[in-house]
Order: sequence, then C-alpha cells, then structure tokens
Amino acid sequence: MTYPANDPKGARVTIVLAADDGDGIGQDGGLPWHLPGDLAFFKRVTRGHPVVMGRTTHDAIGRALPGRTNVVVSRNPAYQPAEGCVLAGSLDEGLAQARAAPGGEDIMVIGGAAIFEQALSYADVFYLTRVHASFPADTALPDPDWASWRETWRDERAADDANAHPHTFLRYERVS
Repeated sequence: MTYPANDPKGARVTIVLAADDGDGIGQDGGLPWHLPGDLAFFKRVTRGHPVVMGRTTHDAIGRALPGRTNVVVSRNPAYQPAEGCVLAGSLDEGLAQARAAPGGEDIMVIGGAAIFEQALSYADVFYLTRVHASFPADTALPDPDWASWRETWRDERAADDANAHPHTFLRYERVS
C-alpha cells in the first residue's frame, strides 16, 4: 500500500521535526536541546491530528501525547506501546491507521530518522524548527531533496530566558 503526496483520499502527510545547524536531530534517543518554544510550536501544529512515530521516538516520549491519536511503528509485533497508543507494523500500516482516526485528513509524522526518511515520499508539508547552534548528535536529518520543497513561511525567534538558543520555525510545501 502506498500513499503518494497529494493523496486522492484527501489526507495530507506532514513531517514535523527540529534540527540543529549541523542537521543533528537526536542524541541517545532524545533531543540534544531543550527549547520550550519549540515544544509549544510542536503541540500547536500536531494537536487534534494523528501522530505517527517510530518506537525509539515513542520510548523517548514515554507516553501517549494527549489530544491526538498516537500510532507507533515497530517491526516487533510483541512491542507494547504506552496506554492510548496504537501499534503498526510498518509506516504504510501506520498511515492507514492514522487516516482512519479523528483528524486523519492531516497526519503528522514526528520521528525518528528512519520514519522521516520513509515518510518523505508521502509528505506534502514539512515543518522544520532550525535550532541555530550545533550539538553532539548521533542521528541526522535525512536529506529531503530540497529541490522538491518550497519555503512558504518562516518565524525567527531570538534566544530568551526560556529558550537558550535562537531558532527558526519553517514551513515547506512540496513542489514536485
């Protein structure tokens, strides 16, 4: 089962992630930074829509995110996600489950790197929080082939008392 971008069923697949200036997105299964502004942005963008994530991302979160259907992708059928989460054996299965969930006309893919890489061919929209610093990272942003994407919105934020690093919220839409 495949779902091309601009799926005729009307569902839109959106990738939501943060990366530092070196394209690092994770360290030891979690984020290498703490930015409350990015967490608030993530919540605002994803709330009310199903989220699809890999097992490692789910383990890092440790619970179901409230206000949205949580689909966890794992090749291990014995894996037990947190209460309130749905298990899928593949990204295709996870997208199908998300489409059937409340808010399934907009599906949010939230990590990790392997799920992002698989979802790039399905995605119509890409939200990227660019953290303007470099951190040790063992996981990197998969190459989204930037020629296929057009920036449609940006919001630049300076460091402040709550957010130690400047960052930019970016929205890209698929052009090809």
